[in-house]
Amino acid sequence: MSAIAAGPHYSSRWGRLIPIAFITYSLAYVDRANYSLGAAGGMAHDLNIDAAASSLLGALFFLGYFFFQVPAAYYAEKRSAKELIFWSLILWGIFAAATGLLTDIRLLYVDRFLLGVTESVVLPGMLIFLGHWFVKAERSRANTFLILGNPITVLWMSIVSGYLVQSFGWRGMFIIEGAPPIIWAFVWRAMVNDWPAQAEWLDPNERVELERKLEDEQRQFKPVRDYAAAFRTPMVITLAIQYFCWSVGVYGFVIWLPSMLKAAGETSIVLVGWLSAGPYLAAAALMIIGSYFSDASGNRKNFVWPFLLIGAVAFYGSYLLGTSSFWLGYALLVVAGATMYAPYGPFFAWIAERMPRNVAGGAIALINCCGALGSFVGSYFVGWLNGVTGSSDASYLFMAVALLASALLTLTLRGHADTPAPAR
Repeated sequence: MSAIAAGPHYSSRWGRLIPIAFITYSLAYVDRANYSLGAAGGMAHDLNIDAAASSLLGALFFLGYFFFQVPAAYYAEKRSAKELIFWSLILWGIFAAATGLLTDIRLLYVDRFLLGVTESVVLPGMLIFLGHWFVKAERSRANTFLILGNPITVLWMSIVSGYLVQSFGWRGMFIIEGAPPIIWAFVWRAMVNDWPAQAEWLDPNERVELERKLEDEQRQFKPVRDYAAAFRTPMVITLAIQYFCWSVGVYGFVIWLPSMLKAAGETSIVLVGWLSAGPYLAAAALMIIGSYFSDASGNRKNFVWPFLLIGAVAFYGSYLLGTSSFWLGYALLVVAGATMYAPYGPFFAWIAERMPRNVAGGAIALINCCGALGSFVGSYFVGWLNGVTGSSDASYLFMAVALLASALLTLTLRGHADTPAPAR
């Protein structure tokens, strides 16, 4: 069996790069998702932030996240993903900590927007980085271990942040959790290389084999002239809309889960933190299982749409249930959270496997841009609906419809989707 798939050198890439990628994306997710714990833990009360302003503060992150995805992908592919992520780590750590220092809500609006800008480079940059190091038969699992930084981080962050808020207040939580990315930036810079050819730590035989396999994969694609040609393909257009709808559900859930749990029962902020962790624990397990079978079968589509459909049904069940049973409603939220996260690895592998390297990063970035807009809509409107209606029922229905639309759009694509026409 090839050393790229197994054998004594298997761990040299997986054991070094995957933990680094996981920690990097985890740190991004701490500073993205801890806003919900800060809002539930006294921030809104102390700063006299009403429901509409709180929703806007939570959502502005995603508006900033929208703008620099495609330029970031271009820089990561043409120049250096390593340097791009290094500077991003430093800047988002500064902006994250600043959330705990500011008292003027206008400055908080600016800060949340800039935090989104600096974190916008992370996912496209990291996916491009992993694409330089892992071949098709490994890619869904590599992507999954990267994106596991999302649910696993929210899992422990929900618990730790609850205790930090209790011990140091919401301001202390933001400041303490803003420091690690700045420190980690220098670890990242010392430990990674953009390409296998630059890695002295990699076994020479594995390096040659890996580069050969990656080049063989690229020769299978029809050439595509530029990003504009790639962006016009039916696959990219459909997946961009699909990911918008998907992200409406995911980030409505991520940003407002603690507040919805707190509103549903008389619970302490620490218990809310523990309960918020449950869906993400289930999500981590389901992501690993789904990506394993997706890589083993080579199928991506059938490991995306069924999970999204189940998530839609779970949210609809929460809507029908209302406030009649807290624990049954909580169980449905665990199912919804797990199934929304499960398809990420196969989804991003699917995109990269349909386009040549010169445009694949841009296509991922464009699709992720649309996801950022969906995240903005989800985080803003879920908060707004919660405030206007005084309950989470309308929010559950809203997220159910969004996930259903996402599942149906995925089904419209052929099994291997469309590849771009060659440049003329």
